[in-house]
Amino acid sequence: MRKINDVAKLIALPILVLLALQANCFAQATAQLTQSFNQYQQATVQEKVFVHTDKSTYLPGEILWLKVYCVNADTHKLFNLSKVVYVDVLDDDHNTLLQAKIAMKNGLGSGSLYIPVSVSNGNYQLRAYTNWMKNFGADYYFEKQLTIINPLKSPDVLVKEAAAYDVQFFPEGGSLVAGISSKVAFKVTAPNGKGLTAYSGAVIDQHNDTVARFRPLRYGIGSFVFTPVAGNTYKAIIKTGSGSPVISSLPTVSSSGFVMQLKDNGGQLSITVNSNNANAGEVYLLAHTEQTVTAALSAVISGGPASFTMDKNKLGEGVSHITIFNNARQPVCERLYFKRPKQQLLIEGSADQPQYSTRKKVSVNVAATNPAGKLTPANLSMSVYRVDSLQQTDTGDIYSYLWLRSDLRGAIEDAAYYFKNTGSEADEALDNLMLSQGWRRFLWSNVLSNGKPAFNFLPEYNDHLITAKIVNTTTGSAAKDIVAYLSVPGKRVQLYTAKSDSLGRLIFNTKELFGPGEIVAQTNTERDTGYRIDVLNSFSEQYSKYTEPKLILTPGMQKGLEERSLGTQVQNMYAGNKIKRFYDGGVDSAGFYGKPYKTYLLDNYTRFTTMEEVLREYIREVNVTRSQKRFHIKVLNERGFLEGDPLVLLDDVPVFNIDKVLAIDPLKVKKLEVIRDRYFYGASVSEGILSFTTYKGDLGGVEMDPHAVILDYEGMQLQREFYSPLYDTDAAEKSRVPDFRNLLFWAPNINTGDTNKSQLSFYTSDQTGKYIGLVQGIDADGHAGSQYFTFEVK
Repeated sequence: MRKINDVAKLIALPILVLLALQANCFAQATAQLTQSFNQYQQATVQEKVFVHTDKSTYLPGEILWLKVYCVNADTHKLFNLSKVVYVDVLDDDHNTLLQAKIAMKNGLGSGSLYIPVSVSNGNYQLRAYTNWMKNFGADYYFEKQLTIINPLKSPDVLVKEAAAYDVQFFPEGGSLVAGISSKVAFKVTAPNGKGLTAYSGAVIDQHNDTVARFRPLRYGIGSFVFTPVAGNTYKAIIKTGSGSPVISSLPTVSSSGFVMQLKDNGGQLSITVNSNNANAGEVYLLAHTEQTVTAALSAVISGGPASFTMDKNKLGEGVSHITIFNNARQPVCERLYFKRPKQQLLIEGSADQPQYSTRKKVSVNVAATNPAGKLTPANLSMSVYRVDSLQQTDTGDIYSYLWLRSDLRGAIEDAAYYFKNTGSEADEALDNLMLSQGWRRFLWSNVLSNGKPAFNFLPEYNDHLITAKIVNTTTGSAAKDIVAYLSVPGKRVQLYTAKSDSLGRLIFNTKELFGPGEIVAQTNTERDTGYRIDVLNSFSEQYSKYTEPKLILTPGMQKGLEERSLGTQVQNMYAGNKIKRFYDGGVDSAGFYGKPYKTYLLDNYTRFTTMEEVLREYIREVNVTRSQKRFHIKVLNERGFLEGDPLVLLDDVPVFNIDKVLAIDPLKVKKLEVIRDRYFYGASVSEGILSFTTYKGDLGGVEMDPHAVILDYEGMQLQREFYSPLYDTDAAEKSRVPDFRNLLFWAPNINTGDTNKSQLSFYTSDQTGKYIGLVQGIDADGHAGSQYFTFEVK
């Protein structure tokens, strides 16, 4: 008996050693996957942008008001990385209707867009993103549907067309694999962009045998289970209750591969991974929420499926990505899981009365409470608008966007439903949503390569970046190591320099560049000739696959359209000037070189007939010489003359040919500012600066070098003042000036306190009806929330 035990020990020892080695290999593999993921995420900090618009339906002549929130994608805390957010409004063909650069400070910014009278009827897409976000693709931009109705233009569709339904199928894990039971989510979208709720479907094979039947659960989305057969093809026959059945093909069945299945067991998640290769070997599971790995597990497929168990308490709140890797550490399956967040900012906001007369004061008390139940400082925005047949409740709120919409592809119908409802049906609907609209903001090939990510777009962490490319005009090739100058003529001297990289790219780091104007880009034409500068588009030229549904105008909209159209015309007639007030937010008026050493106002001196005489006789800090038929200027300070020619500016524009400056009529020049020390600015080093300013700002008639590029360019948007009339006197209330506002109030920057409530007030207009208020925002800890309130005007 003792010998038998000894033999058993000898047999068991190698097995235990092999198991220990195998476990060690598994641990190393999961550790390497985790390490690769963490390294990639540390190098790719990401942002989320949310835009609160005052409403969602507009007419020409109205103003779209917006508030921008930019947060860290991982923590949802306000993020100060980017100082500019780009907003554009696109049609179905990605043509730009409107665009603006919104200045950001501490993750917050606001702006406005005027809806032009030439706009066509349609549903448009409002997008918002930072320059840094352009590195990760357009699917990660903020997107929102806007409806614009122009009563002066006929509808695009005058007759009823056959309904075109969008039908999609999504196998759990990503693929249908022959011989393996699979859960398949489906989604049917009607032409109006909403999920089709009343339909039934059947899945048939090429022999017309029915293998599954299905009905939607919520918003046109549902799921079914079936086992595909090798070599078979499948299609769905969908009966909508009107018209002919809709036929759509299911994804192709793979002859081999992996299938994952997730089951929520309350406190735990069970994930099984199956393959039609019974000896597929090791598989690995990596789960992450935003940029944090929450689980890294391993198992073996050997004669049966591999099984994983995950503790839900270890998952982060919100959307988690669960990815399965094969034994070669290649991703083979992936799906999403959503854990409802508990950390919500509770916002209090309600009107002091349920009903008002016209031109009466409305008071709203606003406060924010953190998850601990205490009043907390928060930054909020609020809009109050009239509800009619054109404008219904705008359901896009910051809380559901940050936790749900930002991590899913396409529009989500009534995202608030998934937060407000619990129970088996709501959980099933939420899981169907995860299966049908999931996506990932990175490629696993980039993560697993362990290489340093390459980014084409820099974060604008100081101010707006203007990017250009410089090429050799003879060869057309990119020009390297060429210093270029970008100037902005205007009230203050703005000059920026950049040195081209190996790709010929120039990046000008501007400072407080606001409003429309001109920019001038050029090289030093006395030294670098034969180059062309192309200023590149700052707005993204990448587009998501999602497009907005076609606008369908119905007879029931006619009354609302007539009222809105009349109201807009009246407001623009009587209050047009009041909505055209802009301010720059306190821009530093000093030039880029700061305070000059000395300023010469030429009207204080006897005028000479030539600029050469003016400089020789009055400007002590310069010395004018002439050699080889060219003028030269040296700047003098207490240490002597500086080497080389100074940088000469004429109405903020560099002029490198001194002869052109000295040929100007002195009577056209108002002042001269002198910097008498060597000046280092970006890629440029100047031997002093002479800045001439003419009376008319027209360069005194000097012609620009033909190689210089002059462009109309709009910097960051000037702030428009929101106009809200006061009826605080009897005379004002009885004024005969009509007030047809449908947007009663817009406040983009409400700061609540931690000890008391903030009180806001405004007045009703002459427009009766139901009004909705939306208050939303975020606190310093990344807790977001929103609150709706209503009242009536009679």
